[in-house]
Amino acid sequence: MPAVKTRALALTAVAAMAAVALTTTPAVAEKEIGGGTEAPPVVSGDQQGGSLTATAGGISYDESKNGSGPRSGTIAPTGDYSPPPCWYGPAYTPAQFKKEREAVWAVDSTGASWDLEQRKRYVEGEPYKNFNLDKAGKGYWWSGFPNKTYPPGWDKCDRETFWVDENEPPPADIPAIDAEILAKLAYARIRVPGTKVSLAPEGETKVNLPTWAWLDGTEFKPVSVTARVDVLDIEATTTATPISLKIDPGTSDAETYPASGVCDLVGDKIGTPYAKGKAKETPPCGVKYLRSSGDGSYPLKATVTWKIRWTGTGVDGEQPLPDGEFGAEQDVVVQEIQSINR
Repeated sequence: MPAVKTRALALTAVAAMAAVALTTTPAVAEKEIGGGTEAPPVVSGDQQGGSLTATAGGISYDESKNGSGPRSGTIAPTGDYSPPPCWYGPAYTPAQFKKEREAVWAVDSTGASWDLEQRKRYVEGEPYKNFNLDKAGKGYWWSGFPNKTYPPGWDKCDRETFWVDENEPPPADIPAIDAEILAKLAYARIRVPGTKVSLAPEGETKVNLPTWAWLDGTEFKPVSVTARVDVLDIEATTTATPISLKIDPGTSDAETYPASGVCDLVGDKIGTPYAKGKAKETPPCGVKYLRSSGDGSYPLKATVTWKIRWTGTGVDGEQPLPDGEFGAEQDVVVQEIQSINR
């Protein structure tokens, strides 16, 4: 096995053990940083394979106002949107970093040359001395974090772990964690209700008779997720608000109401519930099938569009992110109207 790959596997194992150690109580005057779920890469020299699982830049998520339920799911962005592939953020206190790095050095396969470079950088004053233990409570060691979904570019944050004093900005030439990155990470965690629409009249739909469609207004309300980094005192809240329902009848032998098939949100409702005696009226939201489905059914697809906005630390007012969509199919049986000969 190549030496570099051996080192990568060893670093991964040691880093995982170190991550467990990082969850213990920190030294006096230091703040705990753990609590997230993303994994920062251990990048050193030509090695980029190891990972830690407990620090995550201290990102925490409040999903108490998120969507829920057995049919809920994540939304698909409709516009030009790309999640942050990687970012830099606070990863360790001095004591935590010392424990992690010394555990790595204890593995023989990490390589003597790399160990020597690391000791010079973090212990012997080129440029840091003794892991900055004398600065405990005055700053944090920052590392790169790849997006856990690994989009293109996740491995670009390969700068060696570096120190940032508390209340001082990180280097300007890096994608440092900020409110906008937090908003995009929160976007990926948004969950919205399923989109099974109510159709009426009840039972089988009839050819050439309007079918009314609507969504339960109690389910389709704004949902949100807040992402926060406590040690930096920054946060962002991403909110999804339903704005329309698009109906695809599942066949070209049909007409939609309105003609575009898009039913806008009015108040807290999409569409109007059917009422007795309205079978031949034109619904504000619905479909009319022109041909029977025979022995089968048509796969009607209902897709809700959600407007996405975010607010965050240091940002004035609401900021836009691309709208999102979430839809589902349901089978619709369409029968011919039976005539009676007298």
